[in-house]
Formats: sequence, C-alpha cells, structure tokens
Amino acid sequence: MSLLPILEYPDAALRKTAAPVAVERFADPAFQRLLDDMFQTMYEAPGIGLASTQVDVFERFMVIDVTETRDQPLVFVNPTIRERSSDLRVHTEGCLSIPGVFADVTRADGILVEAFDRHGARFELGVDGLLATCVQHELDHLDGKLFIDYLSPLKRDRALKKLEKLRKSRE
Repeated sequence: MSLLPILEYPDAALRKTAAPVAVERFADPAFQRLLDDMFQTMYEAPGIGLASTQVDVFERFMVIDVTETRDQPLVFVNPTIRERSSDLRVHTEGCLSIPGVFADVTRADGILVEAFDRHGARFELGVDGLLATCVQHELDHLDGKLFIDYLSPLKRDRALKKLEKLRKSRE
C-alpha cells in the first residue's frame, strides 16, 4: 500500500463530477489496490472519509471508517442516497482537501444509501448521525461540491482566510 496525494482547495479538479464505476473494475487488482491505498491515506491523514475525486480519480467511489478503532472500513461504489430523513442535524465538518478548517453544516440526520461494495455486491444501508454526515459529505465530493459551499458567504470567506493563514504558517 502507498499514500496518495490529496488534492487541496482551490484545485479545480475538486469541482469535477465523477463518472460511474464500470462493472469490470471490481475484478481489476489495480482497483482493489487503489481502495487499499485510499484507506491508508485516509487513516494517515487522519480522516474518517475520502472520496476518489480527492485523490484525482474521477470515478464514483469513496472509503469511510468513522470508528475510533478504525476497524470498520466501508467502501461505497456508485453510491446513491435513496431516502433522507426530515430530521436535520448540525455537525462540525472538516475536510482533508481543506485542512485545518472546520464549520457547522446542517444535513439530514438519517439516510438510506444504496451502493456496491468493493467486490461488486449491491447493498442498502440505513445510517444516521456521524456516518450519515460522512456519507453525504463524501458523496458531495463525487458531485464536485465541498462542505464550504453550504456556508454563508461571510462564513465561507472566514474559512478560506483561515485556510490561507494556515498555509502561510506551514511555509
């Protein structure tokens, strides 16, 4: 396994929409290695989710593990949200592509997501809380949307100024 470079805002590639994964990709050893590399990259970053578009791959898949023990890795290929609860929840979100910036985002508290696992088996999963937030966040990436797009113009400007300040301090 190897670490993959994570695209960072304002890289224009983060705004691209990912294409569906072809059925034959599931049997491709390179695809399986890519999934493993994404998990390693996510865990090392450290993060709880990583969409393919964040590592410059424009196919619809993502990896997630919201557990503290990092022992429940989930792969979602060609994910679709089938249902959203009317109950909303505010989570403080961050993003590996916008490192060091956090903001409150309101999303559906519960969702029903349909996807394929890493081997091509179709599944449906009803999730709520942090996992629901994470799935929605990563699915947004596959559609070229970032969590800062949910912020008011003022809060977005503040977040981006913070990002710039953090980048300058790293230099």
